Amino acid sequence: MQHGLRFFIFLGLVIDSSSAFSQSATSDPQTTESYIRLHYTKHEYMVPMRDGVKLMTAVFVPKETGRTYPILMKRTPYNVAPYGAEKYPSKLGPSEHFVRAGYIFVNQDVRGRFASEGQFIQVTPHIANKTKPTDVDESSDTYDTIEWLLKNIPNHNGRVGMYGISYPGFYAAAGMIDAHPALKAVSPQAPVGDWYFDDFLHHGAFFLAHAFKWLSGNATERPTPTMEPAKPYVYPMTDGYKMFLEAGSVENIDKLYLKGAIPFWEDMMQHPNRDEFWQKRAIIPHLKNVAPAVMTVTGWYDAEDLYGSFKTYQSVEKLNPNVNSVLVVGPWHHGGWASVDGDKLGNVSFGSKTGAFYRAEIELPFFERYLKDADHPAPAEATVFETGSNTWRTFDAWPPKNVESQTLYLKPHGKLDDQKPEGKDAESFDEFVSDPNKPVPYTETVTPRMTIEYMVDDQRFASRRPDVLTYQTEPFAEETVIAGPIQTDLWVSTTGTDADWIVKLIDVRPDGPDTVPLAGYQMLLRSEVIRGRFRNDYAKPEAFVPGEPTQVRLELLDVLHRFQKGHRLMIQIQSTWFPLVDRNPQTFVPNIYFAKPEDFQKATHRVFRSSHHSTSLNFGVMPSVKTLTP
Repeated sequence: MQHGLRFFIFLGLVIDSSSAFSQSATSDPQTTESYIRLHYTKHEYMVPMRDGVKLMTAVFVPKETGRTYPILMKRTPYNVAPYGAEKYPSKLGPSEHFVRAGYIFVNQDVRGRFASEGQFIQVTPHIANKTKPTDVDESSDTYDTIEWLLKNIPNHNGRVGMYGISYPGFYAAAGMIDAHPALKAVSPQAPVGDWYFDDFLHHGAFFLAHAFKWLSGNATERPTPTMEPAKPYVYPMTDGYKMFLEAGSVENIDKLYLKGAIPFWEDMMQHPNRDEFWQKRAIIPHLKNVAPAVMTVTGWYDAEDLYGSFKTYQSVEKLNPNVNSVLVVGPWHHGGWASVDGDKLGNVSFGSKTGAFYRAEIELPFFERYLKDADHPAPAEATVFETGSNTWRTFDAWPPKNVESQTLYLKPHGKLDDQKPEGKDAESFDEFVSDPNKPVPYTETVTPRMTIEYMVDDQRFASRRPDVLTYQTEPFAEETVIAGPIQTDLWVSTTGTDADWIVKLIDVRPDGPDTVPLAGYQMLLRSEVIRGRFRNDYAKPEAFVPGEPTQVRLELLDVLHRFQKGHRLMIQIQSTWFPLVDRNPQTFVPNIYFAKPEDFQKATHRVFRSSHHSTSLNFGVMPSVKTLTP
């Protein structure tokens, strides 16, 4: 809610700093550890919470005591290793810049994880009204930790900041609710917001490859406190498509490979619908009375928590009108802003070291301003990287206020344009046979995991399949920038009684000779899936009536992308996306996770494009602006 640097000044920073700080992404860990040992003293404490549970907390205090320092805290379920007061990590804080700027760093094992006491609960439900000491959650644990630190750690300046990426991002977001008065600045980065819509589930569809990878390595039971990390899961084969397809149902995958060792996997299988189990784990509705400055960070190509990022920002904006809430979005994979230079992902280049720039010119100044009163300008309301032109932009609102609504409609012969179908033909449609026993792969890469590159992958492998419908515009006559969320309005039918629906937004580059970089490349921009049974209510699944045209609405999350002159906008519609998403048997069963082999049936799906049932794609278009790149 704060206006920041003028656009042309900010852009100049991008140009000038793209290489100046690139070393931070590749600094020698041993050199950094030596610097930390020389300048910081490590302490370990078991910090008591209001209910008596004690949390392992590592504190790093600058050895130079001639001035005071703010406290910068990360709370994590992943461990604060290496354990032992004499053992030092090779990294502290969000980036190397913070170590040299001078902070008191605090890393804490959350309740029930690693060396901390207590019971661990996945994405801890928030307790809005705490009436007794046993009413504890991440908000109260954060408050109690800050209170203890202020009383027991010397040389602090009375201000606390907090940050975290992914699951630690969730703890940052949850911890800033009903914030301690000393908590002045928080940066939830790729925060888990609602596990029914990001990470393991997307609109009720199970992200199989990702859930298997993460849960097998991070969700085994911990009977007693430990300092030992879990052993990574060893896949029996590299071909995940074959591995998961031959296993059959999600239940069989658990029996064959996980062998019942992951309690949360078992819990998920018992809760396919968005019942109380999931509803109480949504932190987004509770983001009230947060810290006075909040910077939500995400990447356009975050394959894990994109939903949580945008919805966290929106919730903070809505529920905290007087908070300095800002958004930063770059061309990064999950956590890439903290770990890589950010100049490319997969086959796609972004023209500059965007990650290095963010760490030096956006993240550090944010905390320096609010925790040290450093003379840095207030960040813009939204600092967003425009893909397609490789340009940083700043806005005073997100989505931008001046976008114009644009709707595109499916047309015969794979066409896509802005003219709504006319006439009375209610039977205008395209159809395909969806076979859950021969699902569409989500990538050409042979892997059992969810790749970070899939969100920019070339989609030609999919567009050539008969079970993927493809529609595209004519080549753009001029540059066109789309901004904000994308809404799809599908009109579909099936000869079965259930189906998933996947929609992909794609930038199609012009064809050309091999000498032209990425000629003909169909670059994925945004994609999403919905389990069709939840089209009306995520808590109350409904079967499809065979052959009956049915509306399915699906939000694709935000973009800021420039289609260059001569490029086309394409959408693809399909019903399988394997093994990224588990298979829908296309027969309505009470719980898909326990589907039997005979439940998996071929079905003919239709996508309508008539005047009565117009399948469409709606998005915002930016007014014509010049691209101020060198």
